Parts: sequence; C-alpha cells; structure tokens
Amino acid sequence: MAVGCSSSSTKSTGQLTEVRQGSFATIVAAPENPDNPTTPEKVELGKLLFFDPRLSSSGVISCATCHNLGLAGTDRLPTSIGHGFQRTPRNAPTVLNAAFFQNQFWDGRAQGLEEQAKGPIQAEAEMNMPADMAVERIKSIKGYHEYFEKAFPGEEDPITFDNIVKAIAAFERTLITPNDALDRYLRGDKNALSPQAIRGMETFERIGCTSCHAGPALSSGAMMKFDWGSDPGKASWTNNPQDEKFFRVQTLRNVSLTGPYFHDGSVETLEEAVTIMARVQLGYELSDQERDDIVAFLRSLVGEMPQVEVPVLPAE
Repeated sequence: MAVGCSSSSTKSTGQLTEVRQGSFATIVAAPENPDNPTTPEKVELGKLLFFDPRLSSSGVISCATCHNLGLAGTDRLPTSIGHGFQRTPRNAPTVLNAAFFQNQFWDGRAQGLEEQAKGPIQAEAEMNMPADMAVERIKSIKGYHEYFEKAFPGEEDPITFDNIVKAIAAFERTLITPNDALDRYLRGDKNALSPQAIRGMETFERIGCTSCHAGPALSSGAMMKFDWGSDPGKASWTNNPQDEKFFRVQTLRNVSLTGPYFHDGSVETLEEAVTIMARVQLGYELSDQERDDIVAFLRSLVGEMPQVEVPVLPAE
C-alpha cells in the first residue's frame, strides 16, 4: 500500500468525469531507458539472471526469492528473509510495473531499474554478493557466455556488473500488468467496474487520493512523508532531518495481491490500510461504506499477469 498526500478540495459528482480523465491512465507499455534499449536478447538474459540464485553468496537467494512472480512480484511477508536468514528492514515492494518509477526502493535511494538492481545483489542482508564476485561467478558459468555475447554484441568483455543489471532491468520492463477493470473502463467499457467500485473510485478522487495515486501506475512515484513506525525513510541515506519519514508513493496496481502493507509490512488487510491512509495522510475519517467502496475499487486493479516460465539456468 502506498503513502498518500494531502487532501484536495471536495469535487461534486458532476465534475468527476473530467477529473477522472486526468487522474488515471491505462497501462500500455513500460517506459524505455534510452541508455539501455530493450532487446529480446537482453530480456532473455535478464530473465535467467533474475531467477538465478548463484548471484547470491549463499547460492540460494535470487531476485525471484523476494519478488515471486507467482505472488504478484512480492513474497507476501512483512519483511523479507535474506542472507543467513536475516530479516530485511522493509517490506518487499512488488516488481510488477516497477518500470514506471524513477525513484526506486521505499526510500528512493536508487534512480531507475538499473541502479536499483545493483542494490539487493550487494546488500549484506539480501544476496550478500560483492559486484566483483558476482561477475566472477557468472563468468565461471560457461553457459552464460553466449547469452551475454548476444545481449551485448560487439563488446570485448560483455560479462560486467553493469551489463548484469542492465539485463535484469530489461527483463523487469516486461513485467507490466495491463487490462485490469479500470483500464477497460477507461477504454469505454462502462460495465468493467461494478457500481460499488465506481462509487469507490469517485470517493477515492473526491477525498484527494488522486493527488498522489494517479497515472498508469496509480502512483506519482514521488517521495512523500508518511509518519508511520520508526523507520526514518529517505533520511536513512541522506542523513537530512528534512527527509525524515519520507517514502516513495507505491503503485496501487494489483494492490489486493501485495499485502501485507506499508514499508514495515505491519498492516495485514486492505481495509485497515485504506482507513489508516485516509486518516494519517488526508485527515479524513472514512465511513464503513466509503472504506468498503474504495476497497472494491482497489480490488478491481488486478491486471493480466506476465506469463513467465521459470527457466532452466545455464550450466557450468
């Protein structure tokens, strides 16, 4: 569940159609990185690396461990279990639709998917693999050589840490979930959303949720203050008191599948998360009917999941 923003002024029902056009957008394709153009060869290599536990020092943790594509790109745990059975400090955000964000991680410490992919591999509490050791291990697996040569043609030494994360990022850009009920509704299918979900969408807009939760990913991707728990948020890496408790606004796509919620995974149900967000971020106390309507709207945001088969990994 994402952090939210300050409340906007109340809008009448007659204005909602106009607001809705500016608030929401359908998912079509993930934005590209011009410095890392997506190619089929990169995507194929990135898929292998995403599922390969040999990128961890223990040889048992992969990107897919915490971002299980069968669990909507999460691990469904309050906080993830990493190297040596350590608990990571934060809830694992979904990898689905992550390509729509420039700010990566809850605290925004990485910019773009390529930089983000460097973090978990090297983090002591996650995969615990220094960059040079990751390169050495992948180079030792002969079956990978051809994949890197095809993904990065013309490079004299294509197996580098930068190319490892470029390939993973290219694969992650394919992990989008289009054609949910909201997408179909926006394209003109007025029966795609139930009457309750439409009421929830209208309440969602009216009380100000769309000031942060808008666009294709239903998130601005901005860093917003959310005073919940003891985690310092962005200040954990900037050491700037003004960044205290700032977290990235998370996507609401597939949110009914990605609990538990918030950066600490402390909230189990969508109903509780919606109530807390309205109260803490908007200063608004939802009625039971308003809460249930918004939850019905959020449950309509489950899109078509990427069809990804677990690959057979290259051999030594």
